[in-house]
Amino acid sequence: MTQNSSAQQVATDSLNVKEIPVTKTQLVSEMIGDQKVMPVVVIENEEQAMSLAQALLDGGVNVIEITLRNAYGVKAIEVIKQNFPEMVVLAGTVNLPAQMVAVVKAGVDAIISPGITESLLKTAKEQGIPYLPGVATASEVMLAMEYGLRECKLFPATVVGGISALKAFSGPFGEMKFCPTGGVNEANYQDFLALPNVMCVGGSWIAPSSAVKNGEWSAITAACKAVR
Repeated sequence: MTQNSSAQQVATDSLNVKEIPVTKTQLVSEMIGDQKVMPVVVIENEEQAMSLAQALLDGGVNVIEITLRNAYGVKAIEVIKQNFPEMVVLAGTVNLPAQMVAVVKAGVDAIISPGITESLLKTAKEQGIPYLPGVATASEVMLAMEYGLRECKLFPATVVGGISALKAFSGPFGEMKFCPTGGVNEANYQDFLALPNVMCVGGSWIAPSSAVKNGEWSAITAACKAVR
Protein backbone atom coordinates (compact mmCIF):
# COMPACT_ATOMS: atom_id res chain seq x y z
CA MET A 1 0.00 0.00 0.00
CA THR A 2 1.43 3.40 -0.99
CA GLN A 3 1.82 6.27 1.44
CA ASN A 4 -1.06 8.16 -0.20
CA SER A 5 -3.38 5.17 -0.12
CA SER A 6 -2.49 4.55 3.53
CA ALA A 7 -3.40 8.12 4.37
CA GLN A 8 -6.68 7.80 2.50
CA GLN A 9 -7.50 4.61 4.38
CA VAL A 10 -6.81 6.26 7.74
CA ALA A 11 -9.10 9.18 6.77
CA THR A 12 -11.83 6.77 5.69
CA ASP A 13 -11.52 4.74 8.89
CA SER A 14 -11.80 7.91 10.95
CA LEU A 15 -15.01 8.85 9.18
CA ASN A 16 -16.45 5.37 9.66
CA VAL A 17 -15.75 5.51 13.38
CA LYS A 18 -17.32 8.94 13.75
CA GLU A 19 -20.48 8.37 11.78
CA ILE A 20 -23.53 6.53 13.03
CA PRO A 21 -24.45 3.93 10.38
CA VAL A 22 -27.59 4.73 8.46
CA THR A 23 -30.15 1.95 8.65
CA LYS A 24 -33.30 1.47 6.66
CA THR A 25 -35.45 2.57 9.58
CA GLN A 26 -33.69 5.93 9.68
CA LEU A 27 -34.84 6.95 6.21
CA VAL A 28 -38.05 8.96 6.24
CA SER A 29 -38.11 8.90 2.43
CA GLU A 30 -38.57 5.13 2.50
CA MET A 31 -41.34 5.41 5.07
CA ILE A 32 -43.39 7.84 2.99
CA GLY A 33 -42.78 6.10 -0.33
CA ASP A 34 -44.27 7.95 -3.28
CA GLN A 35 -45.94 10.63 -1.13
CA LYS A 36 -44.24 13.85 -2.23
CA VAL A 37 -46.33 16.40 -0.33
CA MET A 38 -46.53 16.19 3.45
CA PRO A 39 -49.44 18.06 5.04
CA VAL A 40 -48.28 20.10 8.03
CA VAL A 41 -51.20 20.43 10.42
CA VAL A 42 -52.40 21.71 13.76
CA ILE A 43 -55.00 19.56 15.51
CA GLU A 44 -56.95 20.74 18.55
CA ASN A 45 -59.22 17.83 19.48
CA GLU A 46 -60.17 14.23 18.78
CA GLU A 47 -62.93 15.03 16.30
CA GLN A 48 -60.48 17.00 14.18
CA ALA A 49 -57.89 14.22 14.41
CA MET A 50 -60.29 11.51 13.25
CA SER A 51 -61.95 13.53 10.50
CA LEU A 52 -58.72 14.98 9.15
CA ALA A 53 -57.02 11.61 8.95
CA GLN A 54 -59.98 10.20 7.03
CA ALA A 55 -60.08 13.21 4.70
CA LEU A 56 -56.40 12.81 3.87
CA LEU A 57 -56.73 9.09 3.23
CA ASP A 58 -59.78 9.68 1.05
CA GLY A 59 -57.59 11.98 -1.03
CA GLY A 60 -54.83 9.39 -1.37
CA VAL A 61 -52.46 10.91 1.20
CA ASN A 62 -51.29 8.60 3.98
CA VAL A 63 -48.66 10.83 5.57
CA ILE A 64 -49.13 13.71 8.02
CA GLU A 65 -46.92 15.99 10.10
CA ILE A 66 -48.70 16.84 13.33
CA THR A 67 -47.12 19.88 14.93
CA LEU A 68 -46.70 20.29 18.66
CA ARG A 69 -47.95 23.87 18.56
CA ASN A 70 -50.65 23.24 21.12
CA ALA A 71 -51.33 20.99 24.09
CA TYR A 72 -53.26 18.41 22.05
CA GLY A 73 -50.46 17.61 19.59
CA VAL A 74 -49.11 14.52 21.37
CA LYS A 75 -52.60 13.14 21.95
CA ALA A 76 -53.49 13.71 18.29
CA ILE A 77 -50.57 11.50 17.30
CA GLU A 78 -51.76 8.73 19.61
CA VAL A 79 -55.36 8.95 18.38
CA ILE A 80 -54.45 8.78 14.69
CA LYS A 81 -51.91 5.97 15.09
CA GLN A 82 -54.40 3.87 17.04
CA ASN A 83 -57.30 4.40 14.65
CA PHE A 84 -55.48 4.72 11.31
CA PRO A 85 -52.45 2.41 11.43
CA GLU A 86 -51.94 2.88 7.69
CA MET A 87 -51.17 6.56 8.25
CA VAL A 88 -47.49 7.52 8.51
CA VAL A 89 -47.44 10.05 11.33
CA LEU A 90 -44.57 12.44 11.91
CA ALA A 91 -44.32 14.80 14.86
CA GLY A 92 -43.36 18.35 13.92
CA THR A 93 -42.19 21.35 15.95
CA VAL A 94 -40.25 19.03 18.24
CA ASN A 95 -37.92 21.47 19.97
CA LEU A 96 -36.84 19.59 23.10
CA PRO A 97 -35.64 16.06 23.93
CA ALA A 98 -38.56 15.59 26.34
CA GLN A 99 -41.00 16.26 23.52
CA MET A 100 -39.24 13.70 21.37
CA VAL A 101 -39.54 11.06 24.09
CA ALA A 102 -43.24 11.90 24.57
CA VAL A 103 -44.17 11.50 20.90
CA VAL A 104 -42.22 8.26 20.63
CA LYS A 105 -44.31 6.92 23.51
CA ALA A 106 -47.42 8.08 21.63
CA GLY A 107 -46.45 5.85 18.71
CA VAL A 108 -45.10 8.38 16.20
CA ASP A 109 -43.27 7.06 13.14
CA ALA A 110 -40.69 9.84 12.77
CA ILE A 111 -39.62 13.20 14.17
CA ILE A 112 -39.24 16.61 12.55
CA SER A 113 -37.76 19.68 14.23
CA PRO A 114 -37.46 23.28 12.98
CA GLY A 115 -33.77 23.34 13.88
CA ILE A 116 -30.93 21.05 14.86
CA THR A 117 -29.21 20.52 18.21
CA GLU A 118 -26.86 17.87 19.49
CA SER A 119 -29.25 17.00 22.31
CA LEU A 120 -32.02 16.24 19.80
CA LEU A 121 -29.65 14.26 17.59
CA LYS A 122 -28.50 12.19 20.55
CA THR A 123 -32.06 11.63 21.78
CA ALA A 124 -33.18 10.47 18.33
CA LYS A 125 -30.33 7.95 18.31
CA GLU A 126 -31.21 6.75 21.82
CA GLN A 127 -34.89 6.40 20.91
CA GLY A 128 -34.10 4.67 17.61
CA ILE A 129 -36.52 6.98 15.78
CA PRO A 130 -36.19 8.35 12.23
CA TYR A 131 -35.40 12.06 12.43
CA LEU A 132 -35.51 15.03 10.03
CA PRO A 133 -33.72 17.94 11.72
CA GLY A 134 -34.28 21.41 10.37
CA VAL A 135 -31.23 22.97 8.72
CA ALA A 136 -30.59 26.35 7.12
CA THR A 137 -26.79 26.47 6.71
CA ALA A 138 -23.95 24.31 5.42
CA SER A 139 -22.62 23.89 8.96
CA GLU A 140 -25.95 22.50 10.13
CA VAL A 141 -26.03 20.04 7.25
CA MET A 142 -22.53 18.91 8.22
CA LEU A 143 -23.63 18.41 11.84
CA ALA A 144 -26.47 16.18 10.66
CA MET A 145 -24.00 14.20 8.54
CA GLU A 146 -21.72 13.68 11.56
CA TYR A 147 -24.62 11.85 13.19
CA GLY A 148 -25.12 9.64 10.15
CA LEU A 149 -28.19 11.41 8.78
CA ARG A 150 -28.71 11.73 5.04
CA GLU A 151 -32.10 13.47 5.09
CA CYS A 152 -32.93 16.90 6.54
CA LYS A 153 -35.68 19.46 6.56
CA LEU A 154 -34.77 22.81 4.97
CA PHE A 155 -36.45 25.47 7.11
CA PRO A 156 -37.67 28.11 6.65
CA ALA A 157 -37.12 27.16 3.04
CA THR A 158 -38.00 30.30 1.11
CA VAL A 159 -36.37 32.58 3.71
CA VAL A 160 -32.99 30.81 3.67
CA GLY A 161 -32.62 30.65 -0.10
CA GLY A 162 -35.20 28.13 -1.26
CA ILE A 163 -34.41 26.60 -4.63
CA SER A 164 -31.13 28.51 -4.94
CA ALA A 165 -29.94 27.16 -1.58
CA LEU A 166 -30.90 23.60 -2.49
CA LYS A 167 -29.01 23.86 -5.78
CA ALA A 168 -25.96 25.16 -3.93
CA PHE A 169 -26.16 22.34 -1.35
CA SER A 170 -26.24 19.71 -4.11
CA GLY A 171 -22.54 20.21 -4.82
CA PRO A 172 -20.84 19.68 -1.43
CA PHE A 173 -23.67 17.53 -0.06
CA GLY A 174 -24.48 15.32 -3.02
CA GLU A 175 -25.89 12.48 -0.91
CA MET A 176 -28.13 14.65 1.28
CA LYS A 177 -31.86 14.77 0.55
CA PHE A 178 -34.12 17.55 1.76
CA CYS A 179 -37.74 18.21 2.68
CA PRO A 180 -38.17 21.96 2.23
CA THR A 181 -40.85 23.50 4.45
CA GLY A 182 -41.75 27.09 5.18
CA GLY A 183 -43.06 29.19 2.34
CA VAL A 184 -43.71 26.11 0.19
CA ASN A 185 -47.18 26.34 -1.26
CA GLU A 186 -49.50 25.39 -4.08
CA ALA A 187 -47.81 27.82 -6.46
CA ASN A 188 -44.19 26.69 -5.99
CA TYR A 189 -44.12 23.14 -4.62
CA GLN A 190 -43.61 21.55 -8.03
CA ASP A 191 -40.52 23.71 -8.59
CA PHE A 192 -39.04 22.31 -5.38
CA LEU A 193 -39.97 18.72 -6.27
CA ALA A 194 -38.21 19.08 -9.62
CA LEU A 195 -34.84 19.28 -7.83
CA PRO A 196 -32.97 15.97 -7.57
CA ASN A 197 -32.03 16.50 -3.91
CA VAL A 198 -35.63 17.13 -2.79
CA MET A 199 -37.33 13.99 -1.47
CA CYS A 200 -40.64 15.68 -0.57
CA VAL A 201 -42.05 19.01 0.54
CA GLY A 202 -44.03 20.01 3.59
CA GLY A 203 -46.82 22.55 3.54
CA SER A 204 -49.99 23.67 5.27
CA TRP A 205 -51.99 24.60 2.16
CA ILE A 206 -53.51 21.12 1.84
CA ALA A 207 -55.05 21.21 5.31
CA PRO A 208 -54.87 24.80 6.59
CA SER A 209 -55.86 25.47 10.18
CA SER A 210 -58.97 27.37 9.08
CA ALA A 211 -60.23 24.40 7.07
CA VAL A 212 -59.58 22.01 9.95
CA LYS A 213 -61.36 24.27 12.44
CA ASN A 214 -64.34 24.68 10.10
CA GLY A 215 -64.57 20.99 9.25
CA GLU A 216 -64.00 21.50 5.53
CA TRP A 217 -63.09 17.85 5.01
CA SER A 218 -64.22 17.55 1.39
CA ALA A 219 -62.07 20.56 0.46
CA ILE A 220 -59.07 18.94 2.12
CA THR A 221 -59.71 15.70 0.25
CA ALA A 222 -59.89 17.62 -3.02
CA ALA A 223 -56.63 19.42 -2.23
CA CYS A 224 -54.95 16.04 -1.64
CA LYS A 225 -56.15 14.71 -4.99
CA ALA A 226 -54.87 17.83 -6.73
CA VAL A 227 -51.25 17.19 -5.71
CA ARG A 228 -51.15 13.53 -6.76
